[in-house]
Amino acid sequence: MTLVIFGALNIIAVLLLSPLFMTIIKKAKAYAQRRKGPPLLQGYYTFLKLLRKEVVYSRNSSWIMRVTPYINMAAMLVATLFVPIAFIPEPTGYGNIILFLYMLALPKFFMALSGLDAGSTFGGMGSSREMTISSVIEPIMVLVFAALVFSLKTLDITEMFSVAAGSGILEINTALLPLSIAMFIMLITETARIPVDNPETHLELTMVHEAMILEQSGRNLALMELSHAVKQTLLMAFLINIFMPWGIATALDAAGVAISIASFALKGALLAAVIGIFESSMAKSRLFRLPAVFALAFFLSLLTMLLTVFK
Repeated sequence: MTLVIFGALNIIAVLLLSPLFMTIIKKAKAYAQRRKGPPLLQGYYTFLKLLRKEVVYSRNSSWIMRVTPYINMAAMLVATLFVPIAFIPEPTGYGNIILFLYMLALPKFFMALSGLDAGSTFGGMGSSREMTISSVIEPIMVLVFAALVFSLKTLDITEMFSVAAGSGILEINTALLPLSIAMFIMLITETARIPVDNPETHLELTMVHEAMILEQSGRNLALMELSHAVKQTLLMAFLINIFMPWGIATALDAAGVAISIASFALKGALLAAVIGIFESSMAKSRLFRLPAVFALAFFLSLLTMLLTVFK
């Protein structure tokens, strides 16, 4: 029964907070650029507006275009069950970090296929660029999580968060601190943000993620955008609950759960603001310069593993 309550609370919290975090990033970028920016509830308004719009398919598209939004959303909801946000349940073994990585890879695969499926030049270009970036970042992403597993000595995400919540990051292992930068780079890359991609553009020369969903419309586009926001929230949760674990509940208690969700919302809002300011402080990098950014994440992950061995 506890796991059922955990799953329901976790999914509800993530679905409610994800559009807010996306809007806070836009708001922070706007303030950094001396603009007003959208209202904080704009993400919810946009989602509801898209749900009411008609879905239009290309005459060249197949079943892949039709099922991709639902596969993306389903995969992200399953991944949400692995990452404690409302409270940390007893470790069950089902929240394996390897399975979590597969849940992140599945939507990306179908999104790339749907970009090609419509027969659009932009979609094919975006899919090609996405797979090029993924071929470089995914091995590094595996190494980042391997360093986390190696340092915390468990594959279970729930147990990772439990260890972090029980003692605090400085008491666990100071060698994990360089890994926070590597995980931030991974977050920026996997969520298609500057300097890897520009989520605010539809220019041919710069778009990657936006090009793959250019042919989506109506409720399908709403699901694609929401699944992308959920993915960002889950990756943010690793940074928050591993490196800033204060406030997360370790048991099913009404007051504790409320404080846990509120603290996660506050820390998530601060991290979203940091992402927005970080984005506004630099320009998008050229595709062939991105490996230098990824190499930093590789080096910091490797450094974390070495510091753990020789601490």
